Amino acid sequence: MSAETYRDAWGIPHLRADTPHELARAQGRVTARDRAWQLEVERHRAQGTSASFLGPEALSWDRLARRARLADTARRCFAALERKDPETAAWVRAYADGVNEGLTGTGHPNPAPEFARTDLAPGRWDPWTPLGVWLATHILFAGFPAKLWREHIATHLGPEAVALFAADGPGTAGSNGWLVSGERTTTGHALIAGDPHRFIEDPGVYQQIHLSCPEFDVVGLAVPGVPGVAHFGHTGTVAWAITNAMADYQDLYRERLRRTGAGVEALGPDGTWHRAARHTETIHVAGEDTVEVEIIETDRGPVIAGGPEGLDDGTPAALSLRYPPRVTADLGFGALLPLLRARRVADVDRALDAWAEPVNVVQAADTEGGLLHRVAGRVPVRPAANGLRPVPAWEPGHEWTGWHTPPRAGLTDGVAVMANQRGPATPLGVEFAPPHRADRITALLADKEHWSAADMPAIHTDTHLGSAAPLLTHLAALPPEAALASEAAPTPEAAPTPETAPPPEAALASEAAPPPEAAPTPKATPAAAPLAPLAPTPTPLAPLTPLTPEAAALRDRILAWDRRMDADSIDAAAYAAVRAAVVRRLAAHPVLAPASVPPAYPEVLLPWLALVPRLGHALEHLLRAEDLYGIDRAATVRAALEEVAASPPSGTWGDTHRLAPWRALPDAATAPGDEPGLSGDHDCVLCTSPVPGLTDRAARGSAARYVWDLADRANSRWVVPHGASGLPGSPHHHDQQSLWLGGELAPVVTDFDRLTKESDD
Repeated sequence: MSAETYRDAWGIPHLRADTPHELARAQGRVTARDRAWQLEVERHRAQGTSASFLGPEALSWDRLARRARLADTARRCFAALERKDPETAAWVRAYADGVNEGLTGTGHPNPAPEFARTDLAPGRWDPWTPLGVWLATHILFAGFPAKLWREHIATHLGPEAVALFAADGPGTAGSNGWLVSGERTTTGHALIAGDPHRFIEDPGVYQQIHLSCPEFDVVGLAVPGVPGVAHFGHTGTVAWAITNAMADYQDLYRERLRRTGAGVEALGPDGTWHRAARHTETIHVAGEDTVEVEIIETDRGPVIAGGPEGLDDGTPAALSLRYPPRVTADLGFGALLPLLRARRVADVDRALDAWAEPVNVVQAADTEGGLLHRVAGRVPVRPAANGLRPVPAWEPGHEWTGWHTPPRAGLTDGVAVMANQRGPATPLGVEFAPPHRADRITALLADKEHWSAADMPAIHTDTHLGSAAPLLTHLAALPPEAALASEAAPTPEAAPTPETAPPPEAALASEAAPPPEAAPTPKATPAAAPLAPLAPTPTPLAPLTPLTPEAAALRDRILAWDRRMDADSIDAAAYAAVRAAVVRRLAAHPVLAPASVPPAYPEVLLPWLALVPRLGHALEHLLRAEDLYGIDRAATVRAALEEVAASPPSGTWGDTHRLAPWRALPDAATAPGDEPGLSGDHDCVLCTSPVPGLTDRAARGSAARYVWDLADRANSRWVVPHGASGLPGSPHHHDQQSLWLGGELAPVVTDFDRLTKESDD
């Protein structure tokens, strides 16, 4: 036997080989057969060449990929891996070889129709390409553009606004994960369950797979284009899963650059001008002229925005990005083989000591009762100011001086819950998700003493909206004859045109959300610090006018609502409509509206600077703050209620809250209304994220759901949003979607006697 491919009823690949290297080759081969178009897109994204076939809409990403030196960093990391860990390097090389075989193999012609639509042939993978895919997927994961937002909003409203808009209030989304120890299960063995929240792509960002050889037998969720099982896996005796730690491990530096006869120089913290590396590259754009990009790298890192002449509008600015793999030439791939070989929690723990990025909170358990709850990844030690906003490169005191020791945590009452809230990673970040999802999961787990694997989907699919309270409080405070502020809220006609929905590259992100959701955060200064009083003082209230009967009836309906964002709920739709109207009116207010115009940063970074999404996700804080720059929130809420009452939603929440999956090559035949309606909301455990004030459609949600059972791996379960195959027309292209929509899970099958053999390779 060299390698064998089997399939289960869902088309999930189960691979068996004699050695780890042959298995990696088989994994690359089957991924190319199932996901050829997806692999081609990811390879081009890593190289910064996607505009060559996707056109000008992909140009901004390609510029970032080139200027951030993603491909060059991946090459460096692979070269270092070959020197330090030749076994892992050879294993990664075997995977890339398998991808090339799968893309070109005559025995398995690739029918992906997207190649014909773009007149594109599959390109060749280099050994470093999997590292480039990993890096491109996660470069925006730590949310360094959030530092630009903090600077932007502080410029308009003052430093107090940074805390007001902090993620702990509006709620960043990332993932849910919970570990239940054996003392709290029906079997006496631990359970691990959860779901990563990312942009929903088609094909999906996770690949269900089974990898078996004499050294290990692992089921898990792989990242297409990357060998092994990094984030979620079960070896039979030990299982692990991750959530985004929300750590801050990337810095932005404001550079002072000047041109000389020899090139470009940057002013360093020693007061001396230093030569910067500089060259130019050409980006090919389908249907348009080629674009030349200047690549500059200072001692801090590559310049990703601006340059010696400033931003595109002439604003003097140049921003360099410092990120760990560029500094260390290490992406943490040395952890991947040890994870596959793990037999106990201690093995997982040791493997994760080599983890680099993204920085995660890891939960693990084994069949002997071992438990693990720790942070894994590399976070630099540097001053707190680095975490808040871009810092001046020419001033001393902003250098990296070492690496933090990853924190650890225990369990409480036999469980550990992580949903990107403040927890073991608190010392490593600034902004975290609000506690709503974590608190709800904790409360649900406390409802009964012992849990089984079959019980877990009820937690995955809980739709209670914990962040609804502030708006409901404002609505309840409106009596039938409600106060109307003398400073009237803007009329509906004054509302701004919604910004364009955030592109997926802004958070791949994405474990994480519209981009502000995915912004894991900086170090040292908690974003949820008590807010200073905000100026100016509130506008005095004028004599009041009564609510119209329609508005009063709508208010009463919403107040009687059960706070569940169910797809078939008309009351959830009414609540969401009022919420959106409040956000639009706040965005149109003269105090806040100027912040809707961002600096002339590259387009790929602008979603982090969009005002309406920021207001939508910060609404909880904005409505609770002692004062909001004199804005009469009662009048704003009242006007929003009247607006919706005059033109109420015509259907249920699921009628407008529809899935909005990202496809590199959109299908013109698929209209938004063709996508399924969803239950859930941004702060529900069932996290399906709309952008209040902009769109009810959800581009983010559960990129997979899983339950790992340590009593018997065969009792484990999983599901992905679409299916195992990326090929349109395949019976397994979308065959899991009905399960995903209904909150059901497919069984994990590991017995090869129950599988269908597909091929020998």
